[in-house]
Amino acid sequence: MTVEFADKPKRGRPRSATAAAVAQPVQALDRGLTILSALARHRSATLSALARQVEMPPSTVHRFLATLQSHGFADFDGQTQEWSVGIGAFRVGNTYLRRSNLVEAAQAPMRQLMEQTGETANLGIADQGFIVFISQIESLNPIRAMFQAGARSPMHASGIGKAMLAHLGEAEVEQTLRANGLPKFTEKTLTSTEALWQDLARAKARGWSFDNEEKHTGMCCIASAIFDREGQPVAGVSVSGPAQRFTREMVAKTGPMVKKVAAEITGITGA
Repeated sequence: MTVEFADKPKRGRPRSATAAAVAQPVQALDRGLTILSALARHRSATLSALARQVEMPPSTVHRFLATLQSHGFADFDGQTQEWSVGIGAFRVGNTYLRRSNLVEAAQAPMRQLMEQTGETANLGIADQGFIVFISQIESLNPIRAMFQAGARSPMHASGIGKAMLAHLGEAEVEQTLRANGLPKFTEKTLTSTEALWQDLARAKARGWSFDNEEKHTGMCCIASAIFDREGQPVAGVSVSGPAQRFTREMVAKTGPMVKKVAAEITGITGA
């Protein structure tokens, strides 16, 4: 007796359905990304202004913004009634940044900087008002600064943080300060907005910032910002070490060196 078996159903979607899905974009996702892209171009915008920009009804745009906000991709400022890109989008961007050539491009210049100064060289990016260290070339000195990858430091008490803040617009700096405040870590932490603005003005004028034991007592840092194609700070490079080695003469000599390395990394990454 011969037993016949029915053909097993094929797994997965029909080939034609897959092809159709690829050919036709998901309309809701397409609209959401259009709104997010428009929001990124304007940094912040009112609902009505954004609706005009993307040519959609305000009610529709608001629904998309509310969904983006629930996932951290959009923020709403109740005082200004303006929407802006949220930290969720920034974290996604940082994922690309980490796998892009920034870390790789910075390795040789950072190593050279470490050898020239004798101090640990660091690479950091901003995330929600903090600096996140993503790469480091350790000094050969037995007493040296060390940060684990992923370590965070508030921007106002960080050399890289201040170097980046110095090149941001006043509104962006104030937004960061409102969100995170100016907590005190040492006797030298800049805890007043007036003192911080003065320090940022000096950093912008000379092209590098100086963290004078503002996060950790006994540790100093000299930093400079790395820029994108539009001239916006996207990262920073620094040297850090024990305060006793950061004499006035050493700081004056090292600042321009760090600035030069930051400019070199900016050039390598195609900014």
